[in-house]
Amino acid sequence: MAKVPKNTLILIVLLIVGSLLGSLLGILVKDIFPFLYSSQTIGFSPTTIDLAAITVTLGLIIKINIATVIGFFIALFIYTRL
Repeated sequence: MAKVPKNTLILIVLLIVGSLLGSLLGILVKDIFPFLYSSQTIGFSPTTIDLAAITVTLGLIIKINIATVIGFFIALFIYTRL
């Protein structure tokens, strides 16, 4: 496995955590601020490949809302301040 600089790992972790916290915030305040919860789904639906001995399912779906983007940018801001 290639060695990844520590700063890159910190950035990835902060972006994931920021996006998750932003999504959680959007869910919690959707009754008060419904525009934060409006979302768009991006990705590939799951596809199954059956190779007799092995069955592989691949797919990636990301649900992005405005609160997720806000959390993403807050995490990016925190990273620049480290």
